[in-house]
Amino acid sequence: MQIENHWLTEARPCPSPFFNERPKGEVSLLVVHNIALPPLTYGGKGIEQLFTGCLPLDAHPYFKTLEAVEVSAHLLIRRTGELVQFVAFDKRAWHAGVSSFGGRTQCNDFSIGIELEGSDNQPYTQLQYKQLALVTRVLIDHYDLLNEDRICGHDAIAPGRKTDPGSSFNWLDYKQSLQALLS
Repeated sequence: MQIENHWLTEARPCPSPFFNERPKGEVSLLVVHNIALPPLTYGGKGIEQLFTGCLPLDAHPYFKTLEAVEVSAHLLIRRTGELVQFVAFDKRAWHAGVSSFGGRTQCNDFSIGIELEGSDNQPYTQLQYKQLALVTRVLIDHYDLLNEDRICGHDAIAPGRKTDPGSSFNWLDYKQSLQALLS
């Protein structure tokens, strides 16, 4: 697995219009999210449609609540382990919203957002954990300011507003897998 021109070579590209330039070009934080569209539904096209601005609002009642939402992430890890990249890692994806980390606000300015196809209270797949650890290793190797201590969930940077990746995310296993790859 490698990065070329800030795109993961093993990921299927699905470019999103919802990004812009990072104000300082800095990549120093990794934020883990979850998403399922419709909620608790996996394997469909809803996530890609949302992140590319093509979500058909009449396809599901929940989709109407997302009208005019402009959101993206850098990468999606599907339950099958498939990697889908929406935004180059050196660009600012619109994933964190109102947020702060280490006393700094506007985490989109300096973070990479990775979405896991899933929900707060349903277990993630072993393929997702494996891919997340591998991707994290490649990102840490590629971006000098990113390290093990600068990885968090969306809930940590937007407490009270966001809950993902949720109580079902096994931080211990993920960090142990990552540590094994970094050793």
